[in-house]
Amino acid sequence: MEGNNEDIILLSNMKQGNEQAFNNLFRKYYPILCAYGHKFVDLEDAEECAQETMLWLWNNREALIIQTSLSSYLFTSIHNRALNILNKKENKNFAENYFYQEMQTLTTEIDFYQLKELNKHIQQAITSLPPSYKEAFIMHRFKNMSYKEIAEQLNVSPKTIDYRIQQALKILRAELKDYLPLA
Repeated sequence: MEGNNEDIILLSNMKQGNEQAFNNLFRKYYPILCAYGHKFVDLEDAEECAQETMLWLWNNREALIIQTSLSSYLFTSIHNRALNILNKKENKNFAENYFYQEMQTLTTEIDFYQLKELNKHIQQAITSLPPSYKEAFIMHRFKNMSYKEIAEQLNVSPKTIDYRIQQALKILRAELKDYLPLA
């Protein structure tokens, strides 16, 4: 292992189970590792990376083989852990966005289907109205004609048109009662 003599001695003592050597390494590197990790992830995640790295160092001390300096090893470890966090967050965001998009598509398709069905039932219900009701209703609702205009065109009183439209609406409500929550 390369590096400064202090790190080599502390690491050697730590490998033999010396907790004080580990504590000294922890105090020396933890703040620097947090700051370095914070370049990639938020501070809380950077602290977690530093803690996990130092804990891993202690738990694996007996089998630990470091080819480079301890500082290079620790910084590489923090960098890799930070990248893993970023990848997890990116995958989570991707999954959430994908799910949202799929739900939007599904909702749009369902709404389109429901509206298509509702429109079909409305057309059938209007077609089944008595001819005088149907005529007055269509002129009022789809041609935007007033009761007076319809009455003049059909040579009846506006009260008669009002009655026909009210009756048409009553019939349509009864015919479409199962579909009204969609409307």
